[in-house]
Amino acid sequence: MTTTRAFHIGDSAVGGGAPAYVIAEAGVNHNGDVDTAIALIDAAARAGADAVKFQTFVPELLASPLAGTAEYQRERASGDSQLEMLRRLALPDDAWPRLQEHARARGIEFLSTPFDHPSLELLLRIGVTALKISSGDLTNDPLIVAAAASRVPILMSSGMANMEEVAAAVALVDGRAPFALFHCVSNYPTAASQCNLRAIESLRARFGCPCGWSDHTDGVDITVAAVARGAELIEKHLTLDRHQPGPDHAASLAPETFAELVASVRRTEAALGDGVKVPTEPEHAIAAIGRKSVCAHRALEAGSLIGPDDVYVARPGTGLPPREIAAVVGRRLTRALRAGEPLAADSVE
Repeated sequence: MTTTRAFHIGDSAVGGGAPAYVIAEAGVNHNGDVDTAIALIDAAARAGADAVKFQTFVPELLASPLAGTAEYQRERASGDSQLEMLRRLALPDDAWPRLQEHARARGIEFLSTPFDHPSLELLLRIGVTALKISSGDLTNDPLIVAAAASRVPILMSSGMANMEEVAAAVALVDGRAPFALFHCVSNYPTAASQCNLRAIESLRARFGCPCGWSDHTDGVDITVAAVARGAELIEKHLTLDRHQPGPDHAASLAPETFAELVASVRRTEAALGDGVKVPTEPEHAIAAIGRKSVCAHRALEAGSLIGPDDVYVARPGTGLPPREIAAVVGRRLTRALRAGEPLAADSVE
């Protein structure tokens, strides 16, 4: 399931057999407060995420005054206008270098999703090591072209899209910047029956790039299943408190659960192995106990011919394997055997 178009985000490899790149999606769960954003970086670092990601936008360029809110946004954030909601969630321009510096100090990569050209330019000025294109902007050709022109790695989510829409977006990036794709379902929360995790492999087979899963399900089990299916990147929302008001808190993981997610992902990767079927080192010792051998059914003297009733199959597995039982019948013993003693290769002529 490894891909040939591997690349790096900062010092971390993405694809090519590297461990799944885990992104803690802080998004707008800071509720417009810089100190909360810093606390989210700390939580992501403690949880073991490879990166923490935010959303950078100019509210007036992201939504018109006439844009309404989705049902899940109305349930969790006050107001009927997207613009009104976004204004409460936006961070000032001078917050971004501060957040990036804090992330670096905590040893975690700082990423953000630009939703408009000024936000893209801001992120490029401060030197982000990768750019995220949201599912909502997968058909925003001008923004994708501008992002690809930077030569910075592009991570594109594919929620709400069919394969040909993904192909059109990939064509704008391919050959211009390294890129990865996220299979994503833009429903909050996403039901397990809607996830279609096999699409991760479909994307990789079509485009030959690292592919991952941007997860909006409840809990951690679907994320772990995605890694088992070969996801090379994982993105999951992180919040300090799932009960806070705001559009994404209820579909996010609390810090302690996010840490459990990362640990489960790493255990799953360790369990996947390399696919070569060989016994593990501990199994060699177990085989001597758990397997069976051809054994003497009764005490047998050296030089006697072995009859069908003289041997049987039993533990331990230190002698001739059971498949040899027919071959030893009629042969002569080279040495005496006790009752129950396994026959070795040199026990018969």
